[in-house]
Amino acid sequence: MRRTRTGTHTGRRTRTTIVAASAAALAVLALSACGGSSEPEGGPSDSPSKPRTAAVSVKVSDSPFGRILVDDSGRTLYGFTKDKPGAGSACDADCIAVWPALTSAEDVAAGSGADASLLKEIKPAEGAEQATYGDWPLYYYVGDRAPGDVSGQGLDGEWFVIGADGKLIKKAP
Repeated sequence: MRRTRTGTHTGRRTRTTIVAASAAALAVLALSACGGSSEPEGGPSDSPSKPRTAAVSVKVSDSPFGRILVDDSGRTLYGFTKDKPGAGSACDADCIAVWPALTSAEDVAAGSGADASLLKEIKPAEGAEQATYGDWPLYYYVGDRAPGDVSGQGLDGEWFVIGADGKLIKKAP
């Protein structure tokens, strides 16, 4: 009589699958706990988590907080209160995962309503230049899913949209 296996191998495979699925779920929860979520939908050209390779512009758009900075796709740009003028970005790797910097291999241009004299770039050690406006390095928020979203406003009391004048707008969401 032939003896069948009782599922030892299958049991290990099932436990491995459960452990892998649990690890993935924990990673998503950890990112959510940091105030972030998954990347915005769309292709690489409109994904703020990857440096842009084409020329980009910063323009001004209407929002519930007044006239604010957005990129050429209409995605909201934010300033981080821990950044200090002339010191570059204070946003570390964990921070950048949730608050990707507006970077470009090309010069960033002033679009409609933006003041070209306030638009500059800083060169972080790790690569592409980050756009700044006034005293603020510019960032996206991965929780903003579509152009015009401002769900990063006021998060942790440190992230705020930037007005056309280059100042943070600290109105409550």
